[in-house]
Amino acid sequence: MTGTRLEDGGAVALLRALFDEAVAVADPMQSLARFLPPRPAGRVVVIGAGKASARMAEAVEAVWGPCEGLVITRYGYARPCRGIEIVEAAHPVPDAAGAGATARMLDLLGGLGEGDFVLALISGGASALLVAPVAGVTLAEKQAVNAALLASGAPIDRMNTLRKHLSRVKGGQLAAAAWPARMLALLISDVPGDDPAFIGSGPTVGDGSTPAEARAVLARWQVQVPDSVRAALSGATGVIAPGDPRLSRVENVIYAAPAQSLQAAARRAEALLPGVEVRLLGDALEGEAREVAAAQARQAREIAAGLRPGARPVLMLSGGELTVTRRGDGIGGPNAEFCLALALELAGHPGIHALACDTDGVDGAAEVAGAVVRPDTLARAAGLGLDPRAALAANDAHSFFAALGDQVVTGPTLTNVNDFRAILIEPAPGPA
Repeated sequence: MTGTRLEDGGAVALLRALFDEAVAVADPMQSLARFLPPRPAGRVVVIGAGKASARMAEAVEAVWGPCEGLVITRYGYARPCRGIEIVEAAHPVPDAAGAGATARMLDLLGGLGEGDFVLALISGGASALLVAPVAGVTLAEKQAVNAALLASGAPIDRMNTLRKHLSRVKGGQLAAAAWPARMLALLISDVPGDDPAFIGSGPTVGDGSTPAEARAVLARWQVQVPDSVRAALSGATGVIAPGDPRLSRVENVIYAAPAQSLQAAARRAEALLPGVEVRLLGDALEGEAREVAAAQARQAREIAAGLRPGARPVLMLSGGELTVTRRGDGIGGPNAEFCLALALELAGHPGIHALACDTDGVDGAAEVAGAVVRPDTLARAAGLGLDPRAALAANDAHSFFAALGDQVVTGPTLTNVNDFRAILIEPAPGPA
């Protein structure tokens, strides 16, 4: 494509189509079946937790037929299953429904024998949905720790290290509870680097971290916790070491990951916008949302400055999981905050559109996937009397984009392969 620039609506529609493609390729109904073995003989139990787990269970029964089991998913994410029980619970801060369902899941696994088979379905969100606090820590205290972690700005792997040592089910303990049954765990990755030990806090994966490392998370990110939590971290915890024999019959398989979704979006972009140059910035980006946005905005402006009139457009794609350190009391997740900081740094550049969304449809605690940035974002905001810098300072990006009508609302996507960011850079119109 040379010589013309997409209309504003066309650019936004293109970016939304790329996000939809990234989500679709990770839909368990489209991707899980080929990773399922033939249904084993004997007793088969399906368990799971995460925002995609009910959809995963639905995909399993589409192949295996009705199954015995229990899966815990986020409120609003249930799917119809013929045998597997689906329980909805709270995310990102756990609740009593999750705790009760986790207790029943542990009871179910505790009665299994060597000839039985467990299929575990784990996706992002399992850290909050699988709830079994260590002795001496109440559910209310665990809720407070989770809320403090989410506001701290700590990266997901450090959050999950702490969560493991405050749990009776994370860090390999769910798999250990099923011993001596055989277990296959199918995982959808939502963590940078796709380390299975950090997907949902690794309930089926051994972990070599120590309570001292969990205490270091509290210190590094100044997470305030009750004395009971510090006491629980003062000695040995139940986290299962990688070489523990109780994990010897467990196989963990990541079957969907952010890289696959970015690659699918890149192929879709090349089909929809022939001639586009796609630049993949990586699927494991981490850091403060506003800082990553500033860096990517500078990169986009540099690319734009080097494009001659009529040159082919450039598309920057990236994934990973950004964080927000809460400084205010607004409504804003990392994707919306990324977009707001990006808009400020772009300062109305005429040739750049962007989108940032969470593939699970929920950005932070808001029932919104993310937002879009247009060249006139700041001008329209000024016309409405909105102050983007004040909104960013208050972590209120969702309210800002809601006022502009530029939120991306998907509802439950039933999958979760982390954040998706796309920045389209077009040259000035004219001959190449």
